[in-house]
This record gives sequence, C-alpha cells and structure tokens, in this order.
Amino acid sequence: MSRWVLHVDLDQFLAAVEMLRRPELRGRPVVVGGDGDPTKRGVVSTASYEARALGVGSGTPLRTAARRIPDAVFLPVDREHYEAISAEVMAALRSVVPVVEVLGWDEAFLAVESDDPEVVARQLQDRVRAATALECTVGIGRNRLQAKLANGFGKPAGVFRITGATWFEVLGDRPTDALWGIGAKTARKLAETGIVTVRQLAETDEAALAARFGPTNGPWLQRLAQGRDSATITGSPYRARSRGREVTYQEDLADWADVRRAVGTLARRVAAEIADGGPLAVRVVVKVRFVPFITVTHSRTLAEPSVDADAIEQAAFEALERFSPGRPVRLVGVRTELQR
Repeated sequence: MSRWVLHVDLDQFLAAVEMLRRPELRGRPVVVGGDGDPTKRGVVSTASYEARALGVGSGTPLRTAARRIPDAVFLPVDREHYEAISAEVMAALRSVVPVVEVLGWDEAFLAVESDDPEVVARQLQDRVRAATALECTVGIGRNRLQAKLANGFGKPAGVFRITGATWFEVLGDRPTDALWGIGAKTARKLAETGIVTVRQLAETDEAALAARFGPTNGPWLQRLAQGRDSATITGSPYRARSRGREVTYQEDLADWADVRRAVGTLARRVAAEIADGGPLAVRVVVKVRFVPFITVTHSRTLAEPSVDADAIEQAAFEALERFSPGRPVRLVGVRTELQR
C-alpha cells in the first residue's frame, strides 16, 4: 500500500457549530466574533459561506462586517463549546486513522497507508458527520504541503488530491502567495525580482534565491514551489506553539503609560496561563495596533526558557521599547512563543 498524507479541515467551523445550535440560521450570513456586538471594535473569527460571498471573512473588522451586511447574524465566540466539539471531531478521525496530528480546533493532518486514499477520505467525512453533524473537506497529497493545498480545492465538503505529477498543472500558474507559508510580504519581495508565479519560483536558481532571501529561506522557498516537504506526521498530543492574550479597546489609549500598563497586565496573565508544567516560553512578542488600523509587532528573546512572570513581563517591556509611540492605540497584545 502507498503512503499518503490527508489534511482534514472543518468547513466554516465556528459558524457551522452555531448553526447546529440554531438551525434557523442556515442559509443566512452568520458572523462569529468578539462578544457578538458589531458596534464594538473587534474582528471576525469565522464567517459563514453566505457572509463570505458578501465580502466578510476572518479578520474583517466587526464594524466593517456590519456595514457590508447589515442584516447578518452576529454571534459571540464560545470557546469552551468549540473546544468540546473539536475534541469529538478529533476522536472521530482517530477512530478511522490512528496517526492524527491536530493543528487546532478545526484541522488536522493524518498519516494513511492505502491504495485508495479517496476511500479513506470519504470514511473520515462520514465518521465526522455521524459524530457531530459537521462537514469537512479532505485534501490528499504525498506530503503535508500537497495535502494542505489540495484541501482548498476541495471546499466545501469535497475531496481533492495533489501529487508531484499534478503539482504544476494545479498550481504552476498561480501567484506565489497561493503556497502555504508564503504571505503577501514575501510575495511582494518575490515580485520585485520578477517572480510572480509558483512555476517561476520553482525554476529560479537556488543560489539566486539564497542571495536574495538568505541561505535558509531561499532554498526553502524553492522547495515550497516545487511541492516538496520532508516534515513527518506525528500522533503526539497537540501542543500549542504559542500562548497569548490581546485586548481591543473600545476607546483609544492616548497615553503611552496606559499602553505600558496594559502590556504588563497581559504579560503576567499569559505567564500565569503557561505556568502549569507545560512548555516554557522562549520568546515574548508584543503587538500594538495603532489608529486607524496599523499593526506593529516587536519581540524579545528570553535569556533562558522560563515561565517566570517577572522575566516575561520584563521581556515584554523591552519589546515595547522598540515601538515608536505618539499615535492612539486601539489594540494591545502579548504572546509567548513556547519551547518545542
């Protein structure tokens, strides 16, 4: 039997869970985010497909969403309920395939040995549907990268396969930011050098990429464009790579001293959350969103891995010193990156 990687992603997860609780919402634009009040500052966590068709998606400011879809249904985030449903989904996946690498609430990689991975994919969909009444999409590939990207072509509730043989047929003419791991900023830098498609990136000289993007990142970008990924699937329990908190203020913080106090409070809150015998913090990242919507982050590496609140707070303050104050602030966040 052949070895495959399957990527399972629940369709419109938070919105779908809410529609299970409120069947009358099916077919309507549903937006989940913040405390459910679109007059307040905050961003969309998940939007139903009906809302996405009208220009609202994850990350859209709630107020913008309300302007675009005045008759949308806005609901608060119910973290505990979503975590419980997610656990049921992952249990359903493990009942079919034992090696499941959980990525978060709504997605996972699975290591599969089969001569017909589509059959396994349909079994997974049936098992998730039977356990939770939720729909999911399954991407199939020879590695994680191929499976992850295949998933996007299968949505919603479908199955799609990408292999090395079909990689360029499917992705060759697409922009570089279609690749998992390449964002808008890197895509712009690639475009500055004349590289705008996946095929062009795959065919670019590795030495030239290394010279422009660094000896590690340059070759890595080329491997992405060629559909290569050597990472293995692990069935170890899911462990978050970071832990953080952020606050969106309904009234701007005009005094930088208030921003500093907010950073200190959040740093200590995050430190308390990781002080439970889990992985240690190795880096502290501070996020500030200035008015109107300009987001800046700075970070500080800890002298040694720690969960000590004083050390984490001090690192957060040192990261904050790298900011240029002077503009009103609408959001403050602190995140710890955890030891792997």
